[in-house]
Amino acid sequence: MRTSEKADALLALARLETQLAALRLKVMAAADDVAEESGARDVAAWLAHESHDAPAACRADLHLGTALDSRWTRLAAGITAGAVNLAQARVIARALDELPDDLDPALLVQAEEHLVEAAGEYRPDQLRVLSRRILDVIAPEIGEAEEAKQLAREEERAWETTSLTLTRRGDGTTRLTGLLPDAAAVRLATYLDAFTSPRQQSTTAMPQHRARGQAFCALLEHLDPAKLPDHGGDATTVMVTIDHAALAKDLAAAAGLVGTDDKITAAQARRLACTAQIIPVVLGGKSEILDLGRTRRHFSPAQRKALRLRDQRCRGENCTVPASWCEAHHWKPWSKDGKTNLADGILLCSHHHHRAHDNRYSSERMPNGDIRFHRRN
Repeated sequence: MRTSEKADALLALARLETQLAALRLKVMAAADDVAEESGARDVAAWLAHESHDAPAACRADLHLGTALDSRWTRLAAGITAGAVNLAQARVIARALDELPDDLDPALLVQAEEHLVEAAGEYRPDQLRVLSRRILDVIAPEIGEAEEAKQLAREEERAWETTSLTLTRRGDGTTRLTGLLPDAAAVRLATYLDAFTSPRQQSTTAMPQHRARGQAFCALLEHLDPAKLPDHGGDATTVMVTIDHAALAKDLAAAAGLVGTDDKITAAQARRLACTAQIIPVVLGGKSEILDLGRTRRHFSPAQRKALRLRDQRCRGENCTVPASWCEAHHWKPWSKDGKTNLADGILLCSHHHHRAHDNRYSSERMPNGDIRFHRRN
């Protein structure tokens, strides 16, 4: 086949598939007797069983077929002619179903005709946007008020369906699955993009989903517990227990998160101890508490301001992440008698802060105050 023949064939096949689907929907809409004869709940359940198709997909097809047969005859004609594909039809049918019940029938016909005609030019996602403003096109005098009601319904439905699940995978990671209102999702994306330093020219390319995942972890570490609701009668706090000997040495996995069976490395515990949001509980030989996040262990707000004023940016070599996105780090670890003062404090971005506590890297202080990291052999 020549290129032009392939193009013509693809378009013709797409139209034929749509027309065939339209015929199937029309038969489904008139096939109650098939369900009755077999004792099925409805023809969608019967078809899903007999064809091994997904029940949800069959129910959606039955709903659309019934709507086309009883209400949206102009839309049905467009599908039958192959001018409106099924994805577009679902968008249009839903938009028409959501129009006010007391809308003038003439306006309802006008809305259906306008959207069917628009299907010749717009994709389903574009039609979804257009359908939300259809009343502005056919009846501007009532469009604005109805749009406000529709938005209110959407916001209420979004809040009612909001969900978040955390599923342990058993390999040190937890799968986070959620459904958020659009407004909350936009806020979350904005916060995460701030942590991913969009102005920063990273030397290592990272997919956006990984960068945002790491940014989400950084966001949690920067939350101020004082501004969270009380938890168990006290300020919301995460505590990490670790033996003093393990904290001073480079043991691999010696720290535990209070209230769980989870373990983290001593290096991770030392890094978390640099932030005031995490309280490290240091234990002696008989598990007695030697230190419970003493104030002198953490840099005060005034000290952090002074560090930002002095360092201006992350002091990792050649790093330009601004100070406002950085964390205060003890150049000499507190667990090894380091002092919480400006001389021993330095600002590091999240990436370099992890490097500073990663046993796979050594570090040295450069004459200009920057820190250079080396991968150990």
